[in-house]
Amino acid sequence: MFAKVLIANRGEIAVRVIRACRELDIASVAVYSEVDRRSLHVRLADEAYGLGGETAAESYLNTDAILDVVTASGADAVHPGYGFFSENPAFARALASRGATFVGPPPEAMEVMGDKVSSRVAAIEAGVPVVPGSDGPVTSAEEIHAFGAVHGWPVAIKASYGGGGRGMKVVSAPDEAAAALDSARREGQAYFGSSEVYLERYLDWPRHVEMQVFADTHGNAVWMGERDCSSQRRHQKLIEETPAPGMTPELRQAMGDAAVAVTRACGYTNAGTVEFLTQRGEFFFLEMNTRLQVEHPLTELVCGIDLVAEQLRVASGAALSFTQDSLDPRGHAIECRVNAEDVAGGRFMPSPGTLTRFSRPGGFGVRIDAGYGDGDAVTQHYDNLIAKVLTWGAGREEARRRMLRVLREMSIEGISTNIDAHLRILEHPDFVENRHSTRWVEEVLDFSDLTSTRSGSGATIPGEVARNVAVEVDGRRYDVRVWLPEQPGGSSAASTAAPGARPRGGSASAAAAGPAGGGRIVAPMQGTIIEVLVAVGEAVEVGRAMCVLEAMKMENEVDAERAGTVTEVHVSPGDNVSAGDVLFVLE
Repeated sequence: MFAKVLIANRGEIAVRVIRACRELDIASVAVYSEVDRRSLHVRLADEAYGLGGETAAESYLNTDAILDVVTASGADAVHPGYGFFSENPAFARALASRGATFVGPPPEAMEVMGDKVSSRVAAIEAGVPVVPGSDGPVTSAEEIHAFGAVHGWPVAIKASYGGGGRGMKVVSAPDEAAAALDSARREGQAYFGSSEVYLERYLDWPRHVEMQVFADTHGNAVWMGERDCSSQRRHQKLIEETPAPGMTPELRQAMGDAAVAVTRACGYTNAGTVEFLTQRGEFFFLEMNTRLQVEHPLTELVCGIDLVAEQLRVASGAALSFTQDSLDPRGHAIECRVNAEDVAGGRFMPSPGTLTRFSRPGGFGVRIDAGYGDGDAVTQHYDNLIAKVLTWGAGREEARRRMLRVLREMSIEGISTNIDAHLRILEHPDFVENRHSTRWVEEVLDFSDLTSTRSGSGATIPGEVARNVAVEVDGRRYDVRVWLPEQPGGSSAASTAAPGARPRGGSASAAAAGPAGGGRIVAPMQGTIIEVLVAVGEAVEVGRAMCVLEAMKMENEVDAERAGTVTEVHVSPGDNVSAGDVLFVLE
């Protein structure tokens, strides 16, 4: 077994891995960006090293910085969590060159399955049915037009190295192709380091069902049951459950066998997930996520196996601690992803800020995995997941009713969350009676009457400033750099602000005035300007997209709420803005 494991991630999954390491008597090493300096995963780890920077590209995707920490800490293994480097074969090979083990599959398996195009080929060669898709990457809107003409609309554009709905856009008609292609390529580049995309036929009313697989280096490969992830919005999973409701034993066995066939076909080891779409008794291979999934605790609850501990054992060369025949799933489990989102009016806008209160309910059959505590900042630079709330029951209805109780009892202040949206989904007759699909949340449910759940103070992330301080240790003087809370007035904060983090005109009061007060279009949230879509002198109508703003890894259009002529443009691509900053002025 390993002596010291570095976790190349942050938030909830870093906390999850640190806790598993502690139970196995393995030392843990955390890494962190400038804005994560006081985060929960940093506080829990045995050692912690700063990577510098604020954005993912500057920190958690900085290969050289992480490799330097591997060497400095003496870590003999690295767990990548999910996202960031978790499906990056170049990173796994770089670790090997430093003498550290990558806790995951071989780079060759990641290359086959991490690329959605080659993974389809591997699935077909393994005899597993696939959704009709493009033969390779696409680079132009004309290719999308041609695909749609053959297979029909809508068409899904998907990042070749993506997952979790990132870099995926659905095109309903030919005139949407160019803009959707650009957006998918941008998200793929920003989140996975590659702008390559491919196409798939978009099924009309499918269910999203995935199989947890596990394989070792001794020739053993098993499937550990399925998870239904059909409750989605913008291709982001909201609620997952296991077992998949309504699945027949015959279909489950067929999908499990197919998942193992795909696993063996690419020489896979460690934990992975083979995803399928099911519709009217048929199933189609969708992709393989060559990593631990966000929703892996569902499988842990019903199987009684710690998947992270099993990952570490298998990566160290041990055989699986269980067999296909010894697995005995029990009961039903449901997981809700509680995100920092303002669901007011059904808009689901990112809601970064500071958690002034985070009360976690308990009780029988309840598990809450979180990467934050009271006083922690949920920043705009990373994913908006606050916590995963899980409930277990002897049956689906018991697990559902327990989840309703837990969500109503949970109290989060300082930011807005999507808890009210979860309650609406869980209480809807279609969900209760298992009539939903991946398109159900967006096409059937109405969230327009929901209001903001933000309560308490602390919506603004508290600042810190760096200071050089002289200290003495055993009589020897050292100059060290320390980070201290920003003083009232913030006079020193300006001198230490991150490059490019320029405040733009307006204030919170300007935001309250909105466009009616002098024709100002203001930022609805903290984020980064990705694209400016209008110019000075241009006439716009109500609803016209003015710019694209990225927050928490999601692109959002800022629309005009009144008609007029653009007289001022205050932002450019790459600018960081705060909620209420004036972006445009109309007259």
